[in-house]
Amino acid sequence: MSTPRVQLLIEDQHVVMDNGILQVTLSNPGGIVTGIQYNGIDNLLEVLDLETNRGYWDLVWSQAGSTGTTGTFDVFEGTTFRVIVENEEQVEISFTRTWDPSLEGKFVSLNLDKRFIMLRNSSGFYSYAIFEHLADWPPFNLPQTRIVFQLRKDKFHYMVVADNRQRFMPLPDDRQPERGEPLDFPEAVLLVDPVEPEFKGEVDDKYQYSCENKDLHVHGWICFDPPTGFWQITPSSEFRSGGPLKQNLTSHVGPYTLAMFLSAHYAGEDLVLKLNPGEPWKKVFGPVFMYLNSVMDKDNALSLWDDAKEQYLKEVHCWPYSFPASEDFPCSDLRGKISGRLQVLDRYISHECIAANDAYVGLAPPGDVGSWQRECKGYQFWTKTDGDGSFCLGDIRTGDYNLYAWIPGFIGDYRNDTVITVTAGCEIDVGDLVYEPPRDGPTVWEIGIPDRSAAEFYIPDPNPKYINKLFINHPDRFRQYGLWERYADLYPDGDLVYKVGHSDYKKDWFFAQVNRKKDDGTLEGTTWQIKFKLDDVDQSGAFKLRLALATANVAELQVRINDPKIDPPHFSTGEIGHDNTIARHGVHGLYRLYNVDVPGTTLVEGENTVFLTQTPRTSPLQGIMYDYIRLEGPPPPDSKETL
Repeated sequence: MSTPRVQLLIEDQHVVMDNGILQVTLSNPGGIVTGIQYNGIDNLLEVLDLETNRGYWDLVWSQAGSTGTTGTFDVFEGTTFRVIVENEEQVEISFTRTWDPSLEGKFVSLNLDKRFIMLRNSSGFYSYAIFEHLADWPPFNLPQTRIVFQLRKDKFHYMVVADNRQRFMPLPDDRQPERGEPLDFPEAVLLVDPVEPEFKGEVDDKYQYSCENKDLHVHGWICFDPPTGFWQITPSSEFRSGGPLKQNLTSHVGPYTLAMFLSAHYAGEDLVLKLNPGEPWKKVFGPVFMYLNSVMDKDNALSLWDDAKEQYLKEVHCWPYSFPASEDFPCSDLRGKISGRLQVLDRYISHECIAANDAYVGLAPPGDVGSWQRECKGYQFWTKTDGDGSFCLGDIRTGDYNLYAWIPGFIGDYRNDTVITVTAGCEIDVGDLVYEPPRDGPTVWEIGIPDRSAAEFYIPDPNPKYINKLFINHPDRFRQYGLWERYADLYPDGDLVYKVGHSDYKKDWFFAQVNRKKDDGTLEGTTWQIKFKLDDVDQSGAFKLRLALATANVAELQVRINDPKIDPPHFSTGEIGHDNTIARHGVHGLYRLYNVDVPGTTLVEGENTVFLTQTPRTSPLQGIMYDYIRLEGPPPPDSKETL
């Protein structure tokens, strides 16, 4: 049977794309999605709200030189509508807003081109946008851009972010002052009188449903009457900022579904895009796919999630798409390929190179070691190595890149110093690459696992007053609200003391070093101790303390050896971080590695103590999370004898 062709209806105020499966209505020339008709539902989007609040692209921008992660919020609307492609198989339409000097200070200095695509026999629609800034235009900061869909609250009640993160959700009404109590920050609300009593006593916070880019593939909502799914599918992360571990929002109470492209969440100002004077910039965000599905039987409604995951795999198989009409989105033939093998050499583990299996290998714009996690102007391409360290990155956009990597189980970052130029159709074999992680001497002791996360440390039970039922007995225990307050409950008077050889970091190392809130409401900094014994100390030798941090938020870590009062301390990070991971229920933000020289003269035979002090104490949400700590002894006299 033939399927209906794609039709485009152009009206004065609206444009309608229709392929017989769904019908999408957009404002003309604004390009706001005002209606989605599907499966007998006249509009899946929130009909009780303004048309401009239903389905839209937005951005946040600020003047060049400004600081922070906030700015002017702009639901940018087109001023010109164009038909790019119109035939029986496909419709692609464009909504553009062009910048000129008369708009300086009113709008961000960008040409913005929003595109929407509908294909024949496709149960959904695509969207992408082209952002362009010319060299002679005023520079600016861009903290955020995304797509937002607000669905009908009377229809969509069940949210799915992952196999183990799905549930019935509260209503947006439950977050209003008459029904909810705001907690330490506005995103977190205690539901005290929800419309549906089953949610009473729970905390709702959109950050509890954040996800790392590497896992952020498909998420959305299910309606049970009629059984209908609305899903946001992202088949590639090439256009997302911050690399594979960058965390972004997904779906949350509203019901909202987001496609995040650029954000400072879990990173702070380091991930605000900042253009310099005279710097041109162009980037394509997307395409992403809004997928709709349905079943006949309400009892099978949850199977819509499984179908959405299968659809994601189909979209990945088709990436990069061949149908977008813009020349700024290259098809597969105009992209390149890179392969190679990564090995690791740590002479205190093995004299020979060992395979860097399950390592993360990626291409990102040229920069310093580890700069990929702060990079937000260009494109990134990542994969994981196989059992022998081999990797292959395909469908890479043309341009100049560095090759970066990091290996779970080893500290630090790898960067290949050679700038790799990818051209259309190229196949580059970089051969065998060797990463030598930071290492001066044998391990005296270590705490944690070098995996850029604090998840392996002790995560307490939440205060019973502030729970999210989804995360009870859940692998992601850290997603509960208010866990930072539990430190004072566990250590009301003194601070954490960890005894090497006796303590267990899974039980005895609190996942975050935060301030202690005292009974009078004031805060005090905390000093943790690591106690360890040395049978013999080479006073002329040089020890090394490796401090890998999983995140920091307006913190300062001071290190003292055997003297808790020495001033200045043996080492200080200075004030670091605006990741805000503690407040946002995460266990990592930006990775930081500090290498502290410990002269043998500071150590003694017998018991020694490392004092770790977190000093700023103006907020309960200040602090750090450790990834891994290691003390290395002096290298042996013959450096070849390292095992």
